[in-house]
Amino acid sequence: MTVTAFLYGSAMLAVAAGVQPAPPWQRVHLIHDGLAYDFPVYANHPLDGDLSKIEQIVLIQHGILRNGDAYYAAGASFLKDSGVDPDKVLLLAPNFPAKADLAKGFDHMPLWHAGGEHNWAGGDDSVNPPYRISSLQVLDDLLQKLTDKRRLPKLGRVTLAGHSAGAQMMQRYAALNNVDEAIRSRGIDVRYVIANPSSYLYFTPDRPQGVTFAPYDIAQCADYNQYRYGMKEMVPYGRGRSGMELFDRYARRQITYLLGGDDNDPNHPKLDKRCGAEAQGPSRLERGLAYQRYERHLAGTALPLARSEYEVIGVGHNQTGMFGSQCGRVALFGNGGAGSGSGAICRPAPTGD
Repeated sequence: MTVTAFLYGSAMLAVAAGVQPAPPWQRVHLIHDGLAYDFPVYANHPLDGDLSKIEQIVLIQHGILRNGDAYYAAGASFLKDSGVDPDKVLLLAPNFPAKADLAKGFDHMPLWHAGGEHNWAGGDDSVNPPYRISSLQVLDDLLQKLTDKRRLPKLGRVTLAGHSAGAQMMQRYAALNNVDEAIRSRGIDVRYVIANPSSYLYFTPDRPQGVTFAPYDIAQCADYNQYRYGMKEMVPYGRGRSGMELFDRYARRQITYLLGGDDNDPNHPKLDKRCGAEAQGPSRLERGLAYQRYERHLAGTALPLARSEYEVIGVGHNQTGMFGSQCGRVALFGNGGAGSGSGAICRPAPTGD
């Protein structure tokens, strides 16, 4: 599988060796605060059918191209290679549509900006009346629907994974959502897999300063601490808690960070180069390693971190290499996902401490 196939769309992905095209998307009916709305999801089982055999849900979030079909097809290939029984796995790929996607049939449902600073990846609200709903709230509503033990009595694990812009969304969702603990209270393990995002949500004004952390120079970037990089001007979905209150909760959530060892190009064409992102480091790899140090800096010795942190050796900005790596498949599907042991080798991410 080539990097190009994953970066530039589902049509190329569909013809790539060994990957089957996604099935037609399903129109899922969701409700939030009395407002009913539809949303498109690619899945390997009918979402209105019998889900009583499902033991785990794996949700893979698309990137900037909003090509959920491509990400579903990739996930299906990972699932096939893992050796895990697909009858027991509900594989999902949500698709956040923009106005440009109406030709795909995404009518009568929320739409988001396709790009810019305010879009689905950061948790902003949809832009077409009567729908005014955060993309992160959509994930809440979808999870609440699909973690109903009456329909999925055997469900024991939910994994939410994203690469690149999808990883940016999942990192913010892991930090801001209010449903994680409620789902876990029903005996369902909730995990997040965050691979190669361009930036992270910081909980304080501190940013990397060599091996330490200190407030960034506002002369270099006046808005470096605004959301989606920091706590200022938080999106409505995430309001109500201070940065350290959010971190205290976030630290306890089960998160796997996957960093491509070769995703180290400060001039990568898809890298966020806004100054708020540049304040976190020059490349995705360095930003990820710095953020892991930052978490340990905030946690100190008193707060345990529920973390797994890996560098995927020899892999750059490539979803196939990341999720298809030895640690990537285990992160998605659990220990049963080790499969044949093929895929890129992983090692614990260097701490730099």
